[in-house]
Amino acid sequence: MKLNTSRFKLHTSNFILLSLLAVPCLSLQAGISASAAELQEIQQRGKLIVAVKDNLRPLGFRDPTGNLQGLEIDLARRLATEILGRSEAVVLQPVANRDRLPVLLEGKVDLTIAKVTATAARSRLVDLSAAYYLDGAALLTKDATLRTLRDLSGKKIAVLNGSTTISQVRFALPNAQLVGVDSYEAARSRLETGDVAAFAADVSVLTGWVQEYPQYRILDSRLSTEALCIVMPKGLQYDPLRRLVNRAIARWKAEGWLQERATYWGLP
Repeated sequence: MKLNTSRFKLHTSNFILLSLLAVPCLSLQAGISASAAELQEIQQRGKLIVAVKDNLRPLGFRDPTGNLQGLEIDLARRLATEILGRSEAVVLQPVANRDRLPVLLEGKVDLTIAKVTATAARSRLVDLSAAYYLDGAALLTKDATLRTLRDLSGKKIAVLNGSTTISQVRFALPNAQLVGVDSYEAARSRLETGDVAAFAADVSVLTGWVQEYPQYRILDSRLSTEALCIVMPKGLQYDPLRRLVNRAIARWKAEGWLQERATYWGLP
């Protein structure tokens, strides 16, 4: 039988193209190498562009005058001083959670400092710095009689639908009744009506909640520990930037600056 080589080549090319499109990680990885700024380019530009949160007190939020404030905003400004010698040499780019990695992979920002926890899946796409804060799931309540995890056994606890906190609460409190909610506001509504006894979420988020609604408090026991990291581009050409960031974090820890800023912003 005679093989139609031209048709075979066409089918092979189509197969390869479809295979690449089916693995978005590969296309994203290729894009970052072509567009992300290296340390020298950032220094020549004179500005550090950082993706941050603007609605997540006390990590990144807007004060009454509209200015960005918070622990992660402090980090971005301190890094601008490290790289460019001036804290004001930073462009703060607010992003939604879903865009925290894509804006870096597309070269729209130099770094992301926006409540990104270290996971194996993320580390395949980007590099993650040493931890600048240890976050983790905790429980919030306004019921003064609830002091320990044992007090919540058998109680109703609100959790965000689809969150990793669900498995953490089930492990720590197997007898608790979990009530799924779609938003923080929905959780607060259920707490206010007494429909649930507590709400489980990241302690960084709950800290901001308590600052806004002081009638609530966070139980001392944590259900997990998760490292918050600065997101950096992958590739050997970005080693100078990664080394600078990690050295800075190590020094800030040793000097006590990171702990001082976390305490200033009310983080435990």
